Amino acid sequence: MSTKRVAAPASPPLRRPAGAPRPPAGEQTPELDLAPEELGPTGRPRPVLVEPAPLDHHGPARILALCNQKGGVGKTTSTINLGAALAGFGRRVLLVDLDPQGALAVGLGVNPLQLDRTVYNLLMERDVAVEDVLLETAVPGMDLLPSNIDLSAAEVQLISEVGREQTLQRALAPVLGDYDVVLVDCQPSLGLLTVNALTAAHGVIIPLECEFFALRGVALLIQTIEKVKERLNPRLEVEGILATMYDARTLHGREVLSRVVEAFGDRVFHTVINRTVRFPETTVAGEPITTYAPTSAGAQAYRDLAKEVLAR
Repeated sequence: MSTKRVAAPASPPLRRPAGAPRPPAGEQTPELDLAPEELGPTGRPRPVLVEPAPLDHHGPARILALCNQKGGVGKTTSTINLGAALAGFGRRVLLVDLDPQGALAVGLGVNPLQLDRTVYNLLMERDVAVEDVLLETAVPGMDLLPSNIDLSAAEVQLISEVGREQTLQRALAPVLGDYDVVLVDCQPSLGLLTVNALTAAHGVIIPLECEFFALRGVALLIQTIEKVKERLNPRLEVEGILATMYDARTLHGREVLSRVVEAFGDRVFHTVINRTVRFPETTVAGEPITTYAPTSAGAQAYRDLAKEVLAR
């Protein structure tokens, strides 16, 4: 990327990245003069995303929770496709469905109502191990711990358990050496199951729909993350905020994305997931977009996101 510095007031007008603050009147501030095509949709310079290097061994896994108490923001879609993209780069990936709706299983072609054992059994029955619940997916290197409606009972039953917030952490501990990344798909609430995910996680990815009302709950989620970090999991950090369902053709979408970048800065991933009919199609097909439509813009977006996640 070519850059040049503003040397004098007579320089050509600058193209300021969206959301960047303006300097006080009369103050000369050196800035980058970037062509529009060099800026990403977030209004920041596009990073150079390099191909991740292959691994000579696997583990211990980094646990990432995909969390947002608002439903319909792309948590499950992002869990499946980010996991598949990471597996495509040679990483061993485990997907954990912590949502009683069982959408993660459905999105991978599994009927959750036909499962004998699920995450519920793993959390609530001491004689059940990860291997008893684990399913291999059609994506090489990516496994699944599925759930179904039974998991809704765990929210109530865990209340009386000793160390209830660490239940998921204890259940996953024996297999972390077998994987490079564990992605936990959280339910759309800030209940005990979500707190379990945050307690077990190293980082949180917040999928955020580019819509005004989606912004309102992020502050509450950040507060919950900070409380869990302070009281239960000191290592927990916000890995990044992922803008989803973005439509650059609408002024509303562009304004929301600009506000997100202005509020959260470098916490926002450069990769933006655009709205497309491909994602509902992949759910019906029961496979990730990286295999259903590998050359599509959506597949490339999740491969770019995987590169960003590994770089971070």
